[in-house]
Amino acid sequence: MKGFEHMTQPKRLSDRLSVTSQVDPASMQALADAGFRSIISNRPDGEEPGQPAWTTIEHAAREAGMEARHIPVTPGAISDEDAAHFGAALDGLPGPTLAFCRTGTRSATLWALSNADGHSPDELIATAADAGYDIAPLRDRLTRR
Repeated sequence: MKGFEHMTQPKRLSDRLSVTSQVDPASMQALADAGFRSIISNRPDGEEPGQPAWTTIEHAAREAGMEARHIPVTPGAISDEDAAHFGAALDGLPGPTLAFCRTGTRSATLWALSNADGHSPDELIATAADAGYDIAPLRDRLTRR
């Protein structure tokens, strides 16, 4: 799609959510033009050199007419509370929503954990795999939820 030169193509996980790697503030208008109405960042500021600050991304998203939320999580340390915050944000934001992190895996993980009550682990893992994300190591945790 035009305007996504600075990012990986968004991968659809549901009617309401797609995920991707780090977004560039310059891509916000293209994302809005593609139909995204909100964005969720799952990266802490300063995670790596050269990463755009959340305030810059938030400003660009709002300028493009999108809503924005920052739910930063650390890889390998995503809590049930983080997943609940993500699910609540996804429910409260106008969709469709684009969530991003460094690679998209944290965002896919948060989506799966926040949807574990209504979907089987196999369904969530397969959906994420179809989008290119391996969340199979979450199977036990998805089963317990």
